[in-house]
Amino acid sequence: MFKTYTDSKRLLTSVQSRAIGRLGQISIWTFATFLVVVIHTYIVTRLQWDIHRGLGTSAFDVGLYDQGLWLLSQFEAPFVTLMGRNLFGDHASLILIFLTPIYWFFPGVETLLFLQAAVISAGAIPIYFYARRVLESNAFGFLFAVIWIVNPVVNGTNLENFHPEAFLGLLVPIALIAALEKKWRRYWIAMALCLLVKEDVVLLILPLGGLIALRGDKRRGLITSIVAISAAFAGMFLLMRNLIGAPTRNAWRIPFGGVGGFIKECLTSPTNVIRHLTSEERPIYLWKLFAPFAFMSFLAPEVAMVSSLVIFSNIVSTFWYQFHIEYHYSLIVVPALLIAVIVGLAKMDRRRRSLITGVVALTSLLAGNAWSYVPFRSEDFPRWGASNPIAESSFEIMDRVPADASISVFHSLAPHLAHRKEVYMFPNPFKIVMYGPDTSTEGLRSPLAEFVDFVVLPTQLDSELSAILESISEEFTVVASNENWQLLKHN
Repeated sequence: MFKTYTDSKRLLTSVQSRAIGRLGQISIWTFATFLVVVIHTYIVTRLQWDIHRGLGTSAFDVGLYDQGLWLLSQFEAPFVTLMGRNLFGDHASLILIFLTPIYWFFPGVETLLFLQAAVISAGAIPIYFYARRVLESNAFGFLFAVIWIVNPVVNGTNLENFHPEAFLGLLVPIALIAALEKKWRRYWIAMALCLLVKEDVVLLILPLGGLIALRGDKRRGLITSIVAISAAFAGMFLLMRNLIGAPTRNAWRIPFGGVGGFIKECLTSPTNVIRHLTSEERPIYLWKLFAPFAFMSFLAPEVAMVSSLVIFSNIVSTFWYQFHIEYHYSLIVVPALLIAVIVGLAKMDRRRRSLITGVVALTSLLAGNAWSYVPFRSEDFPRWGASNPIAESSFEIMDRVPADASISVFHSLAPHLAHRKEVYMFPNPFKIVMYGPDTSTEGLRSPLAEFVDFVVLPTQLDSELSAILESISEEFTVVASNENWQLLKHN
């Protein structure tokens, strides 16, 4: 028995010694990188939670994901009444299924905002290890991790409610780096997860397949392209079309009447196309994408071109948000542009490598400070905090809404009341606005209006919403109110 105790003690001592030895071998730059990721996650989460508690989030786009995930966690079909569509009919974001178990224990918008901040910040980790290896410098690896953390596109996505595209901030760097290093098991897993984020990720994976083929592996490049096209087809034509009756709701974003019209315009009136591509700050959008990297992404154009189709689709789109860096549509672009800088620097001698890394770090810091609030000026972000009187008084009213009631609420209250089967963004369903798979019923009253139990609205409304509220005044009675909010119950 004494011998067994002695052997166990020796084993424990040996394990402790090896663990301490391994920790001692970890570079201070590695610790610094993980510390920066944790601090950035904390800053963003704290800011986003304050925004949310101050009614700065909305039904679109965080409330709808919260309701959809809550329904999944309750083993219900994720028909999101905030938008009148199945969660997976709006976009084929099957990655959200993996969040369902988290909602069993931590349901709510704050969980989504934390996860978004964490996965986007974590994108710095694969970038750090890759830059450290190919540039043969822990310090350079750390600088490129910081370059990711301060990028204005990265932080713009972090502060735009919640979107599944946040996961691309981690998955795309992993997939791209795995492809460059020919670590194929890791690559296939990361690529498959990327394709589960959204149907239009094909616009990134297709050029990635081209890069793999260009670097000599034509078979894997071809397989990548086939898988990407198949996943997009399945998402749009098998999943989304079966759920909402159409493979996409965004065809209107293509100018000149759609794909055919755009191609025809390119051939018959190219000046109109050029005029379109140079309008509404689109050239400034391109400047803001490349300037943080001092335009050094072109040191490895074959890597930068992985983002080419996404950039092209964003500047072609008529949807204003797509060609402004503050929104989530551009997050998918950044990894290839940043990693292209690293690949280009790896071809240079150490002196030029050091010089250009310093320049890119400086331009990234300047761009981050100029074009985003995080992490430099997070306290200056314009918002109502949780302590503002309007937010505080809203919870007094929301607490009186029964948990199982069918409700129609002001857009900023929806993320706080979405854990139910029926919650609508006022004026829905009394007047249909941004609801359902298409616009065929826009402006009409839905039969669902007869089953709404409560309405929660500000006491001060604009003229349009006031008129709609007036039109249902005989159906509802005010049962609670304060200086800012009112609760109406169906008679």
